[in-house]
Amino acid sequence: MKIFVGLGNPGQKYTNNRHNIGSKVLEEIAFIESGGSWYEKFQSKIFEYRKVPEKILLIRPQTYMNNSGYAINAIKHFYKLNNSKIILFHDDLDLAPGKIKIKYDGGHGGHNGLRSIHQFIGNDYVRIRIGIGHPGDKEKVSNYVLSDFSITDKLWTEPLCTNIASGISYLIDNHYNEFLNHITLK
Repeated sequence: MKIFVGLGNPGQKYTNNRHNIGSKVLEEIAFIESGGSWYEKFQSKIFEYRKVPEKILLIRPQTYMNNSGYAINAIKHFYKLNNSKIILFHDDLDLAPGKIKIKYDGGHGGHNGLRSIHQFIGNDYVRIRIGIGHPGDKEKVSNYVLSDFSITDKLWTEPLCTNIASGISYLIDNHYNEFLNHITLK
């Protein structure tokens, strides 16, 4: 079993925020995989499907970004998973818009969602960092991540989420370089 976690804040108010791009990726994966529906458990929205031989859970914590670790920890312990089975999608201010990087461990870089996760499960899980750019001023960060993507931003965010979702099989098989190549070629 593998779990893919998409960070974001719950509720319609936050749906199109930059901070919610991880959650948007999971919505796109669920759309492509279809054949199921989201249900609520462990203070998360969960979508379950099979990719032989793996059972896959898509997890969108509903605890708000700053408490994401609580929901992820509950799921991890219920299914008795080690952190190598967790792949997390999240926004990253330090990457240019649309840039993707994979990180296997390390610090939280000031990201409150990651900070919460590290408190509950540690930092040794796979992260798919999705660049949203930086507003240029540290004082503007909070408003920036909690603001909606512009119409111009949607020209890259929507195709990027689709491309990430179409390459999910590479992540299921732990082929991280192939996943990055797939995104780059798209």
